[in-house]
This record gives sequence, structure tokens and C-alpha cells, in this order.
Amino acid sequence: MNLQALMKQAQSMQKNIMDSKKKIDEMTFTGKSELVEVKMNGKREVLSVEIKSDELEKDDLEILEDMIKIATNDALKQIEKELNDIIITNIINYKGEI
Repeated sequence: MNLQALMKQAQSMQKNIMDSKKKIDEMTFTGKSELVEVKMNGKREVLSVEIKSDELEKDDLEILEDMIKIATNDALKQIEKELNDIIITNIINYKGEI
């Protein structure tokens, strides 16, 4: 394979990754803990926080803060996994063509 074909393939791979990233940016990820649900988009922006207040007492504020952190981190891990899966898939697909 010549250098020009290799460069063309690399550009194609980069375009596929960027297209996939755009799709992920538009997806919604939901992180959950016992008392809290956090929704984020693929750009890692928090869209909503839902607190199950019927199960919450005023003394539980510290626990609630921890639950928000857990739910947010859960959503972020989902985004990271999706991004990694897309990158790995693109690399595997292009390795077969080289």
C-alpha cells in the first residue's frame, strides 16, 4: 500500500470517529444511585438531576450529596465506554484494510 492510500485511509478513519463522536454527543446517558438519577449528554453536560424525595429525610443531605456524585460518575463512565468502543471498532475495521 502506498503512502497516499494510507493517508486517505487515515482521513476516512478520522471522519468516521468524528461522526461517531457527534452521535455520542447527542445521546443521553443516565447514571443511577439509590436516591438519585442524573441524565447527561455525550458532551458531559448534566441535563437533569432527579431526587427521590419521598425516601429522603433532612438528615440525609450528606448521603444525597454522595448519591449525586455516584450517579454523575456512573453517567460519565457510560459516556467514556461508548467513546472507547467507537474508537476501538474503527481501529479494528481499518486494521483489516491495511
